[in-house]
Order: sequence, then C-alpha cells, then structure tokens
Amino acid sequence: MRILTDSTADYTLEEARQLNIDIIPLKVVIDGKEYKDRIDIQSEEFYKQLVQSSTLPTTSQPSPQDFMDYILKAKENNEPIIMILLSSQFSGTYQSAKLAADLCEYDKVYIIDSQTTTLALRLLVDKAISMRDNNEDVEMIVEIIETLKEKVAIFAIVDTLEYLYKGGRLSRTSAMAGTLLKIKPVIGVDKGKLDVFSKARGLSKATLELVSVIHDHGDIDLSQNIYFGFTGEEKSMDKFNDILDEAFSVGKVESKLIGPVIGTHVGPGGKAIAYFKK
Repeated sequence: MRILTDSTADYTLEEARQLNIDIIPLKVVIDGKEYKDRIDIQSEEFYKQLVQSSTLPTTSQPSPQDFMDYILKAKENNEPIIMILLSSQFSGTYQSAKLAADLCEYDKVYIIDSQTTTLALRLLVDKAISMRDNNEDVEMIVEIIETLKEKVAIFAIVDTLEYLYKGGRLSRTSAMAGTLLKIKPVIGVDKGKLDVFSKARGLSKATLELVSVIHDHGDIDLSQNIYFGFTGEEKSMDKFNDILDEAFSVGKVESKLIGPVIGTHVGPGGKAIAYFKK
C-alpha cells in the first residue's frame, strides 16, 4: 500500500523517506522563476527570497501527469494507493489527481480531499501511516480518514497584513493602517475554506483571541498529536506555546516550519496550531 500527500503537508523529504510515503510537490514562482516545493527550493531559502521580492510569489498545482507517474507505478505493482491532499477549495491539486486516476483506469486509487492544509493535513497523513503500519485494510483507512477530517482543525495568527495586500485581499491603506496598529488577524480553515475569525493588537492579545476561537470551535483532544507551526523564523514561539499551555495544558509542543506554498499567502511571522477536536 502506498500513501501519497502533497508538499503542503510540510514533511521534509527525509521524513517522507523514513515514513515510506510519497510527496508530490506544488510549485512556487518567485520573480519569474519556478521552483518545485522542497525539491528545487527549501523553506528557509524561500523565506529569505520572500522578504526580498518586490512582488508576491505565485503558486501552482501539480499536473495530472505528475500524479499519473505515481498511479501507474502502483498499478504496475498491483498496490493500492491512498492520496490525502490539501483542500480542493485552495488548489486544483485534488482535481488533477482525480483526472489522473480516471486516465490510468486503475480501481485501487483512493483520493481524499482533506478540506484542510499544512500541519492539519499532516495530522491526517500521520494517522494513515500509523494504520498502514498496523496492517489495517485500505478501505478501513480511507473510511477513518474521511471521518477524522471533520475533527481536524488549524488556526493561525498572521504577523503582518502586507502579504494579504500583495495578494490583492486588502487595500494598501488598510494594510498600512493595520500594520501601524499592530493588528494581527486570527485565521483558520472552516469546511475547506480560509476564514478570518478574530483580530487583536499584538501577539499576546492575538493568542488570547486564538484561545477563544478554539473554545468556540471545539476544544483540543489532548490524547491526540498536536503541531505548532511558524512561517519564517521561530521567533516568539515560546510565548505562543506558554499561552496555549496555560489555556489547554498542551505541554511543550514541537514547532515545525511551514513551507513555501502556504508561506506565500501568510507571509513570515505567522504562528499556527493544528489539532484534533474533542
């Protein structure tokens, strides 16, 4: 059995090798040059280029042919392949996979629209890996992941409004005013779509707003894995961790660097939590 996800799940290539999963890269275009996520450009280098670039990078999905290469290999070996991909609301990646599966005419392809992305997507893939390693049946794995995707959550604090302006979602005046006032939106994914849930001035107040948002949308299941994520530098993650630990007793949580595709839209300085709801 093969498990495939896309590069927004934020596994390093070394982690993917160790876990025996396939990663299909999305692409990012910076100043006219195209890079395959985590293959042609690593996250640390991306953020250096991001702050230096005068225009916002763009992102693009894998082609159906990219997926066909994996499906045909699975078909040749008569292996089932489970694909757990970022929300179809964010990208055409899911549609590319579906088209590839149709073209390959192989009935052991299982494609899941996770309705989420980044570390929340990774939580779902982690579950699939664990079940595969416990020799669970492929149909059972797919059924459980389809159920669990309704319980996975991700919320984040955006450090700057500059990238929402660059992406055309805010006027220059609003972005400048928000930056001067140190406004930090609390964003998250709801039913596959990105939404703004709250706003506050400064990191501490924004993190307290994040605590309220979590309470409103389903408290954290502490029996399950939790991820913290950041874009750019790991600055102030200890403060973020401390506030969430005080509110939810999450303990010390490992922080992971969120990759180029999501970083393009969030900008540096973002802080996120991904978890399963009770």
